[in-house]
Amino acid sequence: MTERRDLLLPAPTSGSPVRVAAVLVLSVVLGGLTSYAQGLLPDAALPFANSASGWTLLTVLLVLWSRSSARRAAVLGAASFVLLVLGYTIASDVRGLTYDPLLFSVVGVVVGPFVGVATSWLRARGARAAVGTALLSGIAAGEAVYGLTVVRDTTDPAYWVVIGAVGLALLGGMLARRVRGSRDAAVAIVGTVLVAVAFVAAYSSLSRVAAVA
Repeated sequence: MTERRDLLLPAPTSGSPVRVAAVLVLSVVLGGLTSYAQGLLPDAALPFANSASGWTLLTVLLVLWSRSSARRAAVLGAASFVLLVLGYTIASDVRGLTYDPLLFSVVGVVVGPFVGVATSWLRARGARAAVGTALLSGIAAGEAVYGLTVVRDTTDPAYWVVIGAVGLALLGGMLARRVRGSRDAAVAIVGTVLVAVAFVAAYSSLSRVAAVA
């Protein structure tokens, strides 16, 4: 049974150069597509193209696909997030829109390495799996809380419910498959709550800074 689970989520490697290069290129392309998606997605899905969780989710999926080790995933997490922002900026410019990438590029440089390492640790077991799960599930849960409270009057709640459910599904799946023992389970659960609270506080402050800028 354990072998089947490992086949579903193989252990991290150093990440092949081809996959790493593909992640970088795809980050620019997908970032650009999120700009165009703002004019195409229905209201229920629109926040995906205009929220931190959208770029974070894309970064996680790309780093996970790269199968990079934790060290390389840290660099790749930052690079992917920043390139998503730059791709978005380029596409917005083509569309005749103005977007300053500085703020979220800085966010990507600061937060991206943690997201990258956490993504790599989803392939681990025990404490590392618990910490990685707490960070990623907490971000998703925090974004859901932020969306359903702070911006509830200007956005459709469907996306926030879905992204919250994704975070909880990740937590539940990791508890069932890779996080074993009461201590590690507590780290994953309590850590998710703490990260969610920190996310709401940090993102609220970041939104005020962006509004002033």
